[in-house]
Amino acid sequence: MKTALCNFCLRSGILCQKCLAKVKSGEITELDLKIARLLLALEDRYPSLQNVYFHKSVDVDRTLAVIVGQGDVPRLLGYGGKIIKALGMKLGKSIRVLEQGANDRQFLEDLFAPLSIVTINTIWLPDDTTETRVILKKMRGRQPPFNVKALKEIASKVRNMSLRVEFTY
Repeated sequence: MKTALCNFCLRSGILCQKCLAKVKSGEITELDLKIARLLLALEDRYPSLQNVYFHKSVDVDRTLAVIVGQGDVPRLLGYGGKIIKALGMKLGKSIRVLEQGANDRQFLEDLFAPLSIVTINTIWLPDDTTETRVILKKMRGRQPPFNVKALKEIASKVRNMSLRVEFTY
């Protein structure tokens, strides 16, 4: 697994000066360290993790967004979702895997998976701000498999995107 931290620092648990400076500056958080170590530990069982670049993580409520490099989402979701399940079990959270540098539509599709997006609109508000309206196709009679409020906050933190989420059948 690749990350902004040295592989040696992750394996040993002792940070070098360079990595320590990244943690102190806030570029890397304690949660990022914890997740990077967990992913590194899972690398032995799941070799596809060797090519995954872990950027950062965002924790909101009981939902954790893991942001990885371009094209790395399928590698993390592979093995029948066992990697994500293992992460979720260790952290006790619901996991969302998002791609760094993806366009807005791809970002929202990853965020709201497994529900499909019907449409995405930009709403221009009178105070010169914008809001993104996302209409999701809801499964009949079932609640969405995620916390909508937490996902809105993740979108705000990761992309500075204000969301309005609606459902249709």
